[in-house]
Amino acid sequence: MYISNLKIINFRNYDSLKLDLSKNLNILIGENGQGKTNLLESIYVLGLTKSYRSFIDNNLIKKNKHNCKITGNLIENNISTKLEIKIENKKKILKIDSNIIKKNSDYISKMNIIIFYPEDLDLIKGAPSTRRRFLNLELSQLNSGYLDVLNNYNKILKIRNDYLKNQYIDNNYLEILNNYLIEKAIIIYKMRKKFVDKINLNLKNIFFDITGIENFNIKYRTSINLDNLDNLELKKKLQEKLNEMKEKEFKLKSTLIGPHRDDLEFYIDKSNLKNYGSQGQQRIAIISLKLSEIDIFKKYKGEYPILLLDDVFSELDENKKNNLLKYLKNEIQVIITTTDLNNIDKKIIKKSNIIEIKDGNIKLEGDV
Repeated sequence: MYISNLKIINFRNYDSLKLDLSKNLNILIGENGQGKTNLLESIYVLGLTKSYRSFIDNNLIKKNKHNCKITGNLIENNISTKLEIKIENKKKILKIDSNIIKKNSDYISKMNIIIFYPEDLDLIKGAPSTRRRFLNLELSQLNSGYLDVLNNYNKILKIRNDYLKNQYIDNNYLEILNNYLIEKAIIIYKMRKKFVDKINLNLKNIFFDITGIENFNIKYRTSINLDNLDNLELKKKLQEKLNEMKEKEFKLKSTLIGPHRDDLEFYIDKSNLKNYGSQGQQRIAIISLKLSEIDIFKKYKGEYPILLLDDVFSELDENKKNNLLKYLKNEIQVIITTTDLNNIDKKIIKKSNIIEIKDGNIKLEGDV
């Protein structure tokens, strides 16, 4: 799949922009602060309805404007679909082919995006919530049903947490809440574990190809050990755990068991990269993680995702750049930002759509 064209209005530093994109390689070049990352962000927002840089939607609207709009034509299996998102008064209006979409889950899985940006290092160095957010976003793209299950789980979790704040607890009612929570938790656990297992099939080889370092993998940490448990066994384990933690939960007035407590850990052999990895190793680890997703999306969605790379080459030596470039397949639409074309192999530049950005305006290669 690829975006054939993009139109943005009042987004970040852009008043209005129309842009045609190549279905293969696109390079956005410009000095820092000119709007390269904002343009990349607009594509991400168009696909996933939210920014990777801000949790507040109104921050995306250009200063002194009341709304912003992003529109793009997505080509998938030679069929064109018009996607549109408008942000206004803290509300988002989503449209597919001019039809308003009420449920995020019906929209998000339409356009698949994998992104690398410098702040992605927080996936290793940051809080567990950052890593859970990564899992949730990727799985929501792969399977629209995942987001529905996650939303239902979070609703039940909120009800349960609110109930734990009561002075008097009815154990029968709590058991009902537990059963509902466990039902959704099992689905989330299973989908997350399957996704992480699929990533690990590719991850080790990609990391080795780029760095020459062996035995890189990620570990999915949960409240219970999921290995070799069927749904009935998993349900029993979760019930036991919730019973074990009951008194502590009453005291803390919070649910302590479930997917909302999950985490990911990144390892080279037995060394946790969060504690022992260099920044360079952490950066390549995240790049490898994102590249390992490409074939997963292709397998489950039938088409390659769109790959967004924000300043990916700036801290890589020549050897690592060349090793990374081998993964930029011709069948994938890739949109790269850079401040310097010297960061990119000349063979890549020759077959790329070069877009120069300055002060929120664009100039295509060959423009006067």
